[in-house]
Amino acid sequence: MADVHEFTPLPNLQRMSAKRTYAMFASQSLDGLPEHEQVTKMRTNIRIRNEYQDYTTLPAVLLAQQAPVGPARPKTLAITAGPGAAGPSTDGALTLVPTPPGASSLNGISNTNNLAVGSLATSTNFAKALALHKQTKAVKPAYHAPWKLVRVISGHLGWVRSIAVEPGNKWFATGAGDRVIKIWDLASGELRLSLTGHISTVRGLGVSGRHPYLFSAAEDKMVKCWDLESNKVIRHYHGHLSGVYSLSLHPTLDVLVTAGRDATARVWDMRTKAQAMLLAGHTATVADVKCQDSDPQVITGSMDTTIRLWDLTAGKTMIQLTHHKKSVRALAIHPREYSFASGSAGGNNIKKWKCPEGTFVHNFSGHNAIINTLAVNEDGVLFSGGDNGTLSLWDYGTGVPFQNMEDIPQPGSLEAEAGVFCSTFDLTGTRLITGGADKTIKVYAEQTH
Repeated sequence: MADVHEFTPLPNLQRMSAKRTYAMFASQSLDGLPEHEQVTKMRTNIRIRNEYQDYTTLPAVLLAQQAPVGPARPKTLAITAGPGAAGPSTDGALTLVPTPPGASSLNGISNTNNLAVGSLATSTNFAKALALHKQTKAVKPAYHAPWKLVRVISGHLGWVRSIAVEPGNKWFATGAGDRVIKIWDLASGELRLSLTGHISTVRGLGVSGRHPYLFSAAEDKMVKCWDLESNKVIRHYHGHLSGVYSLSLHPTLDVLVTAGRDATARVWDMRTKAQAMLLAGHTATVADVKCQDSDPQVITGSMDTTIRLWDLTAGKTMIQLTHHKKSVRALAIHPREYSFASGSAGGNNIKKWKCPEGTFVHNFSGHNAIINTLAVNEDGVLFSGGDNGTLSLWDYGTGVPFQNMEDIPQPGSLEAEAGVFCSTFDLTGTRLITGGADKTIKVYAEQTH
C-alpha cells in the first residue's frame, strides 16, 4: 500500500509565510519617513485619472440633451423707470422733458426779478414738486389688441385652482377641488386624460421641460410626480406639515420648489425625492412661489404681507419686501424682462419690482379687488384676476390698464361664484387660460383684425 502524505493546509502556510516576512522586514519599516508633497500629488492624480477618466464628461448624445445649468445673468430688457434709474422721475409712467434754454425751473419766472419768490419757492418741498410736475409728461402705453372670450371648457366638479401648460404647447393640465387632475387639448379643448390620486384640492401643477414628468401639489400635504408615459405616480415628496398651495419648477436645475400653509418653501431634488433645502422665515401661509434661472432664483409671496427673494445657494433670504399692506397671493415673472409683479388685496394692490435687488418700480392702480392670480406674456400684457370675478389687462411697462372685463358665471353656478383663482398664458402668449369658482376653464384670445 502506498504511503499517504498529508499536506499542510494552504491557510496555515500563508500565515507562516506572513510571520516570517514580518519578522524579516519589520525593522526596515518605511512608515515613519516623510513623503515628498509632489509624490503624494502625483499619486492622487494618477489614481483619479485611472478611476474617473471615463466619467468626467458625458457621452455626446447625453450632452446634447442637457440644458445649461446654473444661474446666469439674463440677457433681458432693461428697466429705465423706478427708483435707482437715471433721473428724478417718481413714477414708471413719467419721463423728463428737457427744459428750454434760458427758462428757469419755475416755468420761465426770472430769478433776478423775483428773488423773494425764487428763494421762497426753492425752500419749500411744494415748489420743488411743482417744478418737477411741470417738467414731466405722461408716457403713452404701448398698444395692445383687445382680448375676448373664445371658449368655455366644463368638466371639473370643483373650483379650478391650478393650471399648467406643457412646454410643447399642445396640451395643458388643470387641478381642482374635485381632487382630479385633467389634461386638455389646447387647440380643441377636448379632455384627453383624468388623473386621480390626491385626496384634497389640487393647488399647484408644473410640467417639466426636460423630463416626461408632471408635478402636482395639493391640500392633502402631498407633492406627487407623475410619469406621463405610464400616467402613474412614480414619486412622492414627503415633508410639508400642512396643505401645499403652490409649486414651481426651476428652469435649469432638476429641483422643484413647493410652498404652503406651514409658512415654508421647500426645495426638492427631483430624482432622489430628498428635501434639498428648507426656506423658512415667513410667519404665515406662503401663497405663491416662483423660480427663475438667475438671482433671485426663488421668490415667495406670503399671507404675512411680505415678499422674500431667496439665495438658493445659501438657503437664506436675500431681501424682504414689505410694501404690501395685505396678504400677497400672486406672483408673475416676466419671460424676458428682469422683473416681476406681485398682487394682494387692498389699494395699490399690484406692484412691479426690478430684479435682482427687488427695487420697487411702480403700482398698477385700479383693480380694487383681492387679486388671486397674475400672468404676464412676452408682449408686455399683464393679466390680473380678482376674487369678485373682475379681470384686468395692463400694459406691463407703464402700469396703465387697457381692458377691464367681468367673469360671467356659467349656467348652474351661483352668482357669487365668479372668482378667478388661476391663470396662465400659453407659450405663444396669444391665449390666456383661466380657472374659476364656476368650475369652468375659460380661454381668452387676442382680437386680431
